[in-house]
Amino acid sequence: MNLERLRKRVRQYIDQQQYQSALFWADKIASLSNEDPQDIYWLAQCLYLTSQYHRASHALRSRKLDKLYGACQYLAARCHYSAKEFQQALDVLDMEEPASKKLLDRSLKDEKGVADLTKDWGMSPASISSSICLLRGKIYDAMDNRPLATSNYKEALKLDVYCFEAFDLLTSHHMLTAQEENDFLNSLPLGQQCIEEEEELLHFLFQMKLKKYNKPRDLVVPEMVNGLQDNLDVVVSLAERHYYNCDFKMCYKLTSMVMVQDPFHANCLPVHIGTLVELSKANELFFLSHKLVDLYPNNPVSWFAVGCYYLMVGHKNEHARRYLSKATTLERTYGPAWIAYGHSFAVESEHDQAMAAYFTAAQLMKGWKTAEKLFLDAMEKIKAIGNEVTVDKWEPLLNNLGHVCRKLKKYDSHASTYTAIGYVHSLMGDFESAIDYFHTALGLKRDDTFSVAMLGHCIEMYIGETDAYIGNGQTKNKFQTCFHKHTNTPNQEKAAGDTETPETPLRRCLALECDMNESDMMLETSMSDTST
Repeated sequence: MNLERLRKRVRQYIDQQQYQSALFWADKIASLSNEDPQDIYWLAQCLYLTSQYHRASHALRSRKLDKLYGACQYLAARCHYSAKEFQQALDVLDMEEPASKKLLDRSLKDEKGVADLTKDWGMSPASISSSICLLRGKIYDAMDNRPLATSNYKEALKLDVYCFEAFDLLTSHHMLTAQEENDFLNSLPLGQQCIEEEEELLHFLFQMKLKKYNKPRDLVVPEMVNGLQDNLDVVVSLAERHYYNCDFKMCYKLTSMVMVQDPFHANCLPVHIGTLVELSKANELFFLSHKLVDLYPNNPVSWFAVGCYYLMVGHKNEHARRYLSKATTLERTYGPAWIAYGHSFAVESEHDQAMAAYFTAAQLMKGWKTAEKLFLDAMEKIKAIGNEVTVDKWEPLLNNLGHVCRKLKKYDSHASTYTAIGYVHSLMGDFESAIDYFHTALGLKRDDTFSVAMLGHCIEMYIGETDAYIGNGQTKNKFQTCFHKHTNTPNQEKAAGDTETPETPLRRCLALECDMNESDMMLETSMSDTST
């Protein structure tokens, strides 16, 4: 019986995705060969491909093959991982190497002409070790042990620099900061494992996946791989650079081109969805999200799209949270869904829940620092970009930066801040301090009408030209009214003067009852105009 012909037929059926036929013949070959380890391995492969994970694992572990061969160890652990039995998978990978395996390896080296069995199975020892590290990283990732997951992903890539999946998991799950990504890329042994042409190709492809929060620049494709400029992954990478720099129109143009050629491009979908939200293209997002849910109900990006739609249309935040929660359930490390989840609470002023969601996103997406540092970094990027970004888009950033500086007491260079402090002191009856702050404000901005008016009134009150201070409430009301004095028309002032008593000029102001909330709102508006 020529078993080699039948073995080739098993490989052929696997290539043709006829897994049941492959399983049938793999089972018969294993019996005919008296359970040759290589045939048992391919039998387990066929069982795995037909989603019979426990049978596949049992076929290997019952014969102790997982303790003798790295490929069998990897496949057995992969079966438990696919069955979501993470601890059992980890136990298989971390088992101690038995003495029988060491003796087998020594005998193989001593016998001339006998090749390593793992090479006969189409895998080198380095690739098997890399696969084991990759799988171990996935297991730790599923168990929420991100530091160990990161370490194993990096080890897998060092053992096999062509292992793109490990690099993609490091970058897409935001396990490294931007600087750490660059340092790690430069530390990879590309020159030892690649020829010169492939080294340049790998460096270019990996460089595209790094964080893109810097100014977009012209894409430089190496001459030897000149045909890659139209590759969809390259186009998506460029679109991401535009998206992170708020050039949403250009980003939409690029992602739309990708979606025409590949309507369900995995890397393009999150960027395209974010762009549709920013450009308020609700109808297009509605159509895309429902199509994704119909075709890929187990993909978190599908429910992320639905959640973003309900978040964008407004007054549907409860619906948005329901679908975004489903996305995070399918993939807990899906950072964009956590950020959108926080937005759904923020628009309803549910700050505690919003902060909890943002904190989870910050833990998952490594590289976030203090608020002040982020805002200042963003300001530097705005200066570098120049006029490429609209003012309206960055208005919240500038406003938030002002609030951060206020909380950090960094308000020594804005007149409006001193004006506000002086106004508060005047309401409290501390006219001496109020006068000092109004003087400081006028030193920074001489034409501040409000500061000039308030300074005059505070000086009058302080030197005793008016009634003595008789309580917080009365003084507060006086200054509330005087705050709007400069907006009165001449007719209003004349009408007020007709009823004025000779006791004090400020008693005229008492006739103008001013709402404190309105006064504070006008002061905030004045400060906002100054800051922008």
